[in-house]
Amino acid sequence: MTTFHLLHLQGYSIFEQLKLEEALLRTDNRNWCLINQGSPRAIVMGISGKPEELLHVERVAQDQIPVIKRFSGGGTVIVDSNTLFVTFICEKKIHSFPAYPEAIMKWSEEIYKDVFVHDEFALRENDFVIGEKKMGGNAQYIRKERWLHHTSFLWDYTPENMEYLLHPKKTPSYRKERQHTEFLCALNTHFSDMNNIVSGIKQALSSRYVVEEVDVEEAKKALANESRQATHLM
Repeated sequence: MTTFHLLHLQGYSIFEQLKLEEALLRTDNRNWCLINQGSPRAIVMGISGKPEELLHVERVAQDQIPVIKRFSGGGTVIVDSNTLFVTFICEKKIHSFPAYPEAIMKWSEEIYKDVFVHDEFALRENDFVIGEKKMGGNAQYIRKERWLHHTSFLWDYTPENMEYLLHPKKTPSYRKERQHTEFLCALNTHFSDMNNIVSGIKQALSSRYVVEEVDVEEAKKALANESRQATHLM
């Protein structure tokens, strides 16, 4: 059976996490699942994001919020201690489906159906939703032999934090021009404990693959290998 190396972090900086993910994607040939419960507050943008189009730049600078440009595509998010991050890094050959964004998203949806047991949980366009509200955003990076799929789940969020973000020009159709606070859904309004969700992710993965838990020092060996690092602070 296929083995996944699982790294479970708590309160790990999203900047350090993204650098680690990029190194594992580019220089390691193992399959990985990274789970991180919370991060110091930061704004994370996709590789092609433009701050002047996506952020209240002066407000962000005034409040000294770090802005990170990640190596993958996708939209802009503000993260903090109430964000749950889950990343899968896989060799293409372990799956029968083609390594295209839609197929990868459907694969992850099947895993999360076992975790978020709710009648209205679904994959909608590029988001995970409960009903009409977004509870998880996704981004991907696909290489010749490997791909990465990361998700930021909103366990909870501070409405004031959303005021740092501009309304993006390109939005999913189901958003229907709603503001952030009308469009987003906090998981803690539907589920009682983040730790139960984390346990559910581990169980869902273990029911499909061999899972070997490792510590961060094992994963960080990838950082010693020479590779391109596109993740950077703005």
